[in-house]
This record gives sequence, C-alpha cells and structure tokens, in this order.
Amino acid sequence: MSQLQDCLFPLPDLSGKVAIVTGASRGIGKAIALRLAEAGCAVTIAAKSERSRELLPGSIHDTVEQIEAAGGRALAVRTDLRKEDDVKQMVAATLEKFGRIDLLVNNAGALWVQPVRQTPLKRFDLVHQVNARAPFLAAQLCLEAMVEQGGGHILNISPPLEVAMMKGKVGYCMSKFGQTLMSFGLADEVKADGVCVASLWPATIVESQASINHKMGGPEMWRKPEVVADAVLAWMAMPLEVGTGKAWLDEEVLSSQGVTDFEPYNCVEGGQPFRIVGGAKWVTN
Repeated sequence: MSQLQDCLFPLPDLSGKVAIVTGASRGIGKAIALRLAEAGCAVTIAAKSERSRELLPGSIHDTVEQIEAAGGRALAVRTDLRKEDDVKQMVAATLEKFGRIDLLVNNAGALWVQPVRQTPLKRFDLVHQVNARAPFLAAQLCLEAMVEQGGGHILNISPPLEVAMMKGKVGYCMSKFGQTLMSFGLADEVKADGVCVASLWPATIVESQASINHKMGGPEMWRKPEVVADAVLAWMAMPLEVGTGKAWLDEEVLSSQGVTDFEPYNCVEGGQPFRIVGGAKWVTN
C-alpha cells in the first residue's frame, strides 16, 4: 500500500485469509490492516470513526478505500467496542461478507495515563471495557468460526507483564495486563484446536494519535506504525507451537524474520526511540 514503507522481509502469502482489525481507522490499526491487505488478506475495518476529524484524522471508510484502491478486499463496520451488540455485528458482518475469520487483531485501546488519585471511575471503566472486556468478547465470538474451520490466530496488542510499567498508570495497566493474561490462558484452551493466541507490544513509543495527543515526546523518540504492522505479519509466519501463549515484543518477532536493524522504522533518521519496556517510564508531559 502506498502509504507504508516497504516491509523489511518477504511477506507471507495470506491470499484467501480473512482478518478483523479493531481500531483500524488510523495509526497502528490502520497500518496493520494495510499490511495484511498487501499480503492478500481480506480485512474487516472495525472502529467508531466514520468521519475524519482534526484531532482524530482518518475513518473506517478511508482505510477501506485505500485497500480497495490497491486491489484489496475490505469491509467497514462501525463498532463501539463497549457495546456487546456492536461486537457481535462486527463478527457477523465479517462472516456474512467473507465466509470465514482467520485472524482477530484486538488493537483498539483506550488510554488514561494518570495515577490512581487522578483516575475517575468512569475512566477506569472505559479502559477496562475497551482494553479487557471487548477483546475477551471478540475472541469468544470469533472462536466458533476458527475452531470449525480448523484453526486461526488471535493477537492482542498488549504488553508483557512488567510491573515496573504500572507507576502513574495503574488503571490502564490493569486493563492491558488483563488482555495479556487472556492471551496466556486462552492459548492453552485452544491450542489443540489449531488456534494461535498471543500478545504483541512495541518496545518503543510508536507514532499514533495517542502519542501525539497525550504528548508522549516527539518524532525523534518514536518509531513508525509499520514496526507493529510488520511484526504482526512476522508473528503470522511463526509455527503455532512457537508463536502461541507468549507476550512478544515487536523487535523479538521481527528478529525471527531476520530483521536486526530497526533504524528504518524511526520517524526521524538518527532518532532515539524511547523504550516503554525494560523499566522505562513513559513521557506524558
């Protein structure tokens, strides 16, 4: 796709496969959807945004149009992940349009990076509804089709269980760690059914509306969304027994495809991407 830099390794052939990507109207989710389409996958673009706005540029229809303009197949489904009926419709519409589901990427996330005393209950509820409850429901609904067809992949964009990350963002980390715990537990439940389940997390801050709007440093500290999109494809290429039941960093998965130089993913040549794992603190002001 024209807006993505070239992948640093040969893309797997995903012709005939079908994916659902949540939060795919912009940022990391859009990059994942475009890369999947480039590899031949049909993609359901699930998000709330139907119109582009100044602070939230991009929409589900923009992503679909870009995929279709390049010869790919895509479906826009407006989805409020807090609503059970919307998540059910997201899955049902995908099956009606494409007939199968091979990959679910639980990418959409709600961010609230504040200490406990500065976290209103409505914000706590929001991050748990979007980051923990919705991925659980989406996985539950997709599993029936995956098991029936003999296998599939479920990928949660959630971090390793690194307690050092929690200071100053306890509510948020509780929700994202819950998503990762689901990866671990569900992987064991469905491995015998041929379903691969894991978590994936960027080692550094990635350019997105979240990093921009929440002032997490600047471009010299960021990597491009392609670093996560390419990692998704690299994970898809792993054998089930290797890829399942783990919380991967993007760098680890890309290394499995022979990528050792991550400089091409920097937003600024010679930049110093800021690590968000390994004990680092997030920049929020």
